[in-house]
Amino acid sequence: MYFKKINLKNKTALVTGAGKGIGRACAIALAEAGANLIIISRTQKDLNNVSKIIKKLKSKCLSYVCDVTNYNQIKNIINKQKKIDILVNNAGHNIPEHFTKVQKKNMEYMVKLNTISTFHLAQLCTLKMLEAKNRKKIGGSIINMSSQMAHVGGPIRSVYNMNKAGLEGLTKGMAIDLAKNNIRVNTVCPTFVITPMTKKFLKNKKFKIETLKKIPMGKFAELSDVATTVAFLASDSSKMITGTSILVDGGWTAI
Repeated sequence: MYFKKINLKNKTALVTGAGKGIGRACAIALAEAGANLIIISRTQKDLNNVSKIIKKLKSKCLSYVCDVTNYNQIKNIINKQKKIDILVNNAGHNIPEHFTKVQKKNMEYMVKLNTISTFHLAQLCTLKMLEAKNRKKIGGSIINMSSQMAHVGGPIRSVYNMNKAGLEGLTKGMAIDLAKNNIRVNTVCPTFVITPMTKKFLKNKKFKIETLKKIPMGKFAELSDVATTVAFLASDSSKMITGTSILVDGGWTAI
């Protein structure tokens, strides 16, 4: 038998930014694969909606309203968990500005959210994972949500480019440090996916047309494209994959 199905039964996954878009899709996909969920978002209403779907799939779900830039709050949430096997480090944001017009407050906010908070979440979840005495046997998986913009430049995205390129470096370093514990660390790098965050960019018809021209497959990614990739990396089906990135970009970075 060579084909390994994605099976996350008895696994517990923590997903940040789980209320909408990619995070929501990832949380539901992991539940569909059998995982129990810990979901984090800034909006209770969104969490309630996602939690209902997860519970209908017969998975357990704990939800927390939290701003991931609040270190003490996120630390308290993680410390109270019995176990964490999977982290989908998804919370993030982009504020498009030309390099010469980047506002200091916006740059500092994006660094705090996309870089510093991502590091803290990964570190805190790793420490929780390592509490399991059998961690080396059962393994663990950390998926940092990156972007094709970690691999190519983009107009009015210099800070986001910086954030995501740094995340790729962090991922490689983590993968080496944690390999002996059988905790794998990878990134998923989507192209433009239709989400609440990207919809406002894509309202600009010129921008939408120019963006599609850069994707050889001629279409935007769907949420299921990203969520399925995350579920694969979370599972033992990818047990020899660590320290790398999977580009879900329709060929953008191949040009």
